[in-house]
Amino acid sequence: MIRQNKRKWMGSLLLLITALVVSSTPFRDLSSFPRELRLMEGSLEQLRVSVPVMGTLINSNPDILHVNGTEAREVSVDLSRPMSVEPRRAGEAQLQVKWHNIPLTAVKVNVLPDLRLYPGGQSIGVKLQTAGVLVVGHHLVDDGKNKFSPGEQAGIHVGDMIIKMNDMYINDMNDVKKLINETGKKNHAVQLLVVRGKEKLSLTLHPAKDKKDSEYRMGLYIRDSAAGVGTLTFFDPNSKAYGALGHVISDVDTGQAIVVGDGQIVQASVTSIEKGQSGNPGEKFARFYNESEVLGNITKNTPFGIFGKMKDEPKRSYYQTPLPIALAEQVEEGPAKILTVVEGQKVEEFDIEIANVVKQHFPATKGMIIKVTDKRLLEKTGGIVQGMSGSPIIQKGKIVGAVTHVFVNDPTSGYGCYIEWMLQDAGVNVRGTAESRTNTTKAA
Repeated sequence: MIRQNKRKWMGSLLLLITALVVSSTPFRDLSSFPRELRLMEGSLEQLRVSVPVMGTLINSNPDILHVNGTEAREVSVDLSRPMSVEPRRAGEAQLQVKWHNIPLTAVKVNVLPDLRLYPGGQSIGVKLQTAGVLVVGHHLVDDGKNKFSPGEQAGIHVGDMIIKMNDMYINDMNDVKKLINETGKKNHAVQLLVVRGKEKLSLTLHPAKDKKDSEYRMGLYIRDSAAGVGTLTFFDPNSKAYGALGHVISDVDTGQAIVVGDGQIVQASVTSIEKGQSGNPGEKFARFYNESEVLGNITKNTPFGIFGKMKDEPKRSYYQTPLPIALAEQVEEGPAKILTVVEGQKVEEFDIEIANVVKQHFPATKGMIIKVTDKRLLEKTGGIVQGMSGSPIIQKGKIVGAVTHVFVNDPTSGYGCYIEWMLQDAGVNVRGTAESRTNTTKAA
């Protein structure tokens, strides 16, 4: 009986000791130690084990990393103090922490090549040509006997993209009009190749002759282009790649993402601003400036913005030298800046707060919630306004992301996306993998 009570007492004591160890600060710090870490070449990081003992750190590749300023493979370290890790060149290394010969923890470090970009902030005019013609509606054609839509009868839906007519690729609405008239006069049907989502459909349409003007018609409203104003986010001086807007350009009628056939960006000048207020987020009004001088092309329209190549380094940059970037996991809550234009073509810097960051292991929009704190910007715009999307976000001297959306019921706040995801869509390689209040929103 005494032996049984002793075992129970020892078991309870062991559980108590285990609970105390697990709840202790050193154990919590040790358990939260990262298993994988991404660093940019030339940066400096501090690692904390927070165990009050002396230990040994084993560095598998001193050519890649220096620890506490030394390139030795084994370093004696005070585990109660932060360890400085300095990436020397791109590559991978393993850091293992031991106490005597007992392994405590280890981290795989992936050092990425140094990447520096010119932050944007300039207002740009966007001219986008669709890859074909987009169907945005049906209309009735009166042939003198009936009123009907030949396109609807052919099975064409709103949101469809017509890319071929009679085996000919079409580029604009003039091509469509000419071909429909020529085919209709011969009393022939038109063979269409239509893209609907991820499907390609072959459809047959019989043009109808409108009795009002004797023109042959499809009974469809179509669109072949889009235009607007946004903000340049970044320019990569090495690849000449750029990114802008931070969100997809969608058709105003169908809400579908526009498939890029061709496009250009040009300079734009802000002429006035409609100040935002609750329920009405406000807007930048701008005009295209010096349209004959094309700044770059548009090759992609994705959830993270528009992308392409620029001929030259952008003019009127706020920073005269490129800035490093922050990876998605390096963005922190706290003070930051945005670059944007509120008058003419002058890029200015304004204070914001990154109120919340969302941990993202894979590309996703709405990576952070931001709030405008700059009194002058609040007075001028009321916060975030449409046309401000793409404005780069700078934190601690690094480009961390871009403004993407404004909260309709609170124009002082909105969403931002991480610069890393924009760079992926721009084709700028950022290698490695990390371990990595409800509001209605509107594109800014």
